Amino acid sequence: MKNFFKTRLPSISKIKANPNLKMFGKLLHEPNLWHLNRRSLSGGTAVGLFVAFIPLPLQTLIAAAIAIIFRVNLPISVSLVFITNPITMPLFFYFAYIVGTILLGMEILPMNELWTYDIVLPLSVGCFMVGSITALTGYILVNLLWRLHIKNLWRKRTKKKIPLILRANT
Repeated sequence: MKNFFKTRLPSISKIKANPNLKMFGKLLHEPNLWHLNRRSLSGGTAVGLFVAFIPLPLQTLIAAAIAIIFRVNLPISVSLVFITNPITMPLFFYFAYIVGTILLGMEILPMNELWTYDIVLPLSVGCFMVGSITALTGYILVNLLWRLHIKNLWRKRTKKKIPLILRANT
């Protein structure tokens, strides 16, 4: 599992060299920001998925700041923000707007009328709810997958240590 993420995440030096993250200075030297363990990975996933649904610019800086505060994996947090990119953003935020209008009991406006100030409240509520649910789901899913992976590794390890004669008797 660690190798999967190590091969796909940008290197620590590349992230530390990012000019947008220079403002964090020595805070980037915190070892927990770079560890690949269950807590760090699931926390980083939750942060990245939650921040992805904040309809503001500079989501990567927000994700980095939250990852530093909670000492979770910084590369995962920053990388997952990009699930809402210029191509996917209209779809995700329109979905969040619909969720917000349903929760607030408001009327859903057609897409061509969404440029009014009437969408601010339902969009904000929807983004908070969708972001929270997505973050919680991501956190639980990463924890579950990590535990299953470790369980599988232990199972393989114990099979190697048991002599063949004993395995046939169990």
